[in-house]
Amino acid sequence: MTTPRDPQSDPADGAPLHAPAPNGPQAGAGSAVGGLPAPYGPRAVADAAVGDPPPPQTAVSPGPPTADPRWARPAFLALLLATGVLYLCNLHASGYANSFYSAAVQAGSQSWKAFFFGSLDAANAITVDKPPAALWPMALSVRLFGLNSWAILVPEVLMGVGTVAVVHASVRRRSGPGAALLAGAVLALTPVAALMFRFNNPDALLALLMAVACHLVVRALEDGRTRWLVWAGVAVGFAFLTKTLQAFLILPALAAVYAVCAPVRPRKRFAQLALATVALVVSGGWWVAVVELWPASSRPYIGGSQNNSFLELTFGYNGLGRLNGDETGSVGGGGGPGGGGRWGETGWDRMFNDDIGGQISWLLPAALILLVAGLVLSRKAGRTDVTRAAFLVWGGSLLTTAVVFSFMAGIFHQYYTVALAPYVAAVTGMGAAALWHRRRETWAALTLAATVTATAAWGYVLLHRTPDYLPWLRWLVLVGGLTAALGLVFAGRAGRRVVLAAAGLGVAASLAGPTAYTLSTVREGHSGSIVTAGPASTGMGGGPGGGGGPQNGTPPGADGNGPSQNGGFPGGGPGQDGFGAPPGADGTTPPGGAGTTTEAPGQGPRGGGAGMGGLLGGTDVDAEARELLEAGAAGHTWAAAAVGAQNAASYQLATGEPVMAIGGFNGTDPSPTLAQFQQYVKDGRIHYFVSGGGAGAGAGGTGRGGGSGTGAASRITAWVQSHFTHVTAGSVTFYDLTRPTSDS
Repeated sequence: MTTPRDPQSDPADGAPLHAPAPNGPQAGAGSAVGGLPAPYGPRAVADAAVGDPPPPQTAVSPGPPTADPRWARPAFLALLLATGVLYLCNLHASGYANSFYSAAVQAGSQSWKAFFFGSLDAANAITVDKPPAALWPMALSVRLFGLNSWAILVPEVLMGVGTVAVVHASVRRRSGPGAALLAGAVLALTPVAALMFRFNNPDALLALLMAVACHLVVRALEDGRTRWLVWAGVAVGFAFLTKTLQAFLILPALAAVYAVCAPVRPRKRFAQLALATVALVVSGGWWVAVVELWPASSRPYIGGSQNNSFLELTFGYNGLGRLNGDETGSVGGGGGPGGGGRWGETGWDRMFNDDIGGQISWLLPAALILLVAGLVLSRKAGRTDVTRAAFLVWGGSLLTTAVVFSFMAGIFHQYYTVALAPYVAAVTGMGAAALWHRRRETWAALTLAATVTATAAWGYVLLHRTPDYLPWLRWLVLVGGLTAALGLVFAGRAGRRVVLAAAGLGVAASLAGPTAYTLSTVREGHSGSIVTAGPASTGMGGGPGGGGGPQNGTPPGADGNGPSQNGGFPGGGPGQDGFGAPPGADGTTPPGGAGTTTEAPGQGPRGGGAGMGGLLGGTDVDAEARELLEAGAAGHTWAAAAVGAQNAASYQLATGEPVMAIGGFNGTDPSPTLAQFQQYVKDGRIHYFVSGGGAGAGAGGTGRGGGSGTGAASRITAWVQSHFTHVTAGSVTFYDLTRPTSDS
């Protein structure tokens, strides 16, 4: 007689090694490894909440808790509510934020074709230089609620709350509700997260989707179910439609961890990874296929490309060019390792330097220490241990992304680092919980103390970089952190109240610095293309308004290490803005100079002037100019044309009429050509040409501070100026394309 095979002990049939536990993953997925307390029972969770370690585990436990302590759900809801309120506070101060994307959102709310392609204007002249997924939620919101700051930015806030919820859910499943609350708070209070979840760049949606992908892979590692891995592939696919190849940075870590640690047989693991790859290709490739197959003559030009190809944009300007700095139509990049460049120094310490440290690195030392500690604790675990796999998923994503960011020589902005925030938060929460439950062992107590000490010391350094901002806080952080560390050293022998007080003080000291920077970020509006969190710093980051000009009397970037906040680039050529002409020489800079806070109609203060002719920060459109364009818009496809997308976006947002962005974002894209523009003018499709503009308007159209382009914008500008009559409205000169000069 043959004995029936037990699927839990015999994986020969390809089924999961462990059967799913009720209301949770499989039994044994979070087995106690080296004392790791991931699979709490209800009693163990309650003990952990009040500071007592769980009892020794001698048998496989039933996975994550099926019942949380009574405070867990209210605390979770309070975390989400607090995050939402924090991010909504003073939201209107940013106005249209990045007018480049706001103009595309406006266009998508007026035209479904513009919505699909991500066009900058409703007449579909040219797209943004990214795929459009990040624009879709905002465009739908504007369709429902009208064009205003709240309709544009509230979807970004909801993405921030959603990201906190995802990280909380993932950490809670492995490390309990206390660790999950810590992880959620770390994420919500990261300065660059508070910046980008209140801003309309694609990075907010990207961070959400990357967190979802990591969470789903961990779920797949719990029970080996294919559906979780397939949905993770879908999340990465839509992340590709958000910010192209940046979505793939974490794929090596996710795929490697699943291939090694999944609780199913090897053949099934690789079949599941293949299905997930198919899901990724389908979810990310359907839009690409449509765009590439659509006749180019009946769709907008692909902004950021030189050949009207999204694939070229993906693998060039937005792909390999970001790594090696060779970005046709844009800017030269940074130097080699340790070398300086237009986007700051590259090297292993880039995430900690003056430009970037205050954005993301507050808890980065702690995360790295706790990642190592978590892996050490689980070193004797079985291959399928999910707690270790979770450390590898989140920690691997953190390391791969940080390494690429540290050494990429192409365009790099400080706000890109928001992608690291979910990984830092998750690793911090899980690692802190793992050490806390082993705190009676000397090495674990010392590691906890070392983590708090390193975090407090690094917080002191970061706060010292802004010596005029809350000067007392850095000392409070340092003294509080060292005091907490001293208490944690004796965690195994001290009384319960002492240990809990030390832990609470350590958390407070660790979060005080990023909280202060986050509150500073929330208090100010941010606009333009280059925005940073926190107060002004000694590097090129920081400053109220984000894109808004000099801070503390010195323009960021004046030391030659990076782009200035008003759009100038050191070494980019003669002129006050580093490009070739003083700001305002073309009449597009608002009165008071680049960075002057102005009032957008119905929007509140907006930082960011028209540095480089409105290339990075847009322009202020006065009433006379707006009335001129609105009065003549009837009967024309485009009310006006302007060089550079930020320049064009300002007029489009002010008038509600389509404005053609010649040359795309930089003014260096070959769209339209001179011949195409002349035909548009002949057909009466464009009424006005706005004098001045972005980089492509200059001689040769060399791009931002030394990039390359076709010079089409400069030829169009020269042709217009020699053939048409100019008029002045407010401080801006327009050329009326319906009134040729007498000698034309």
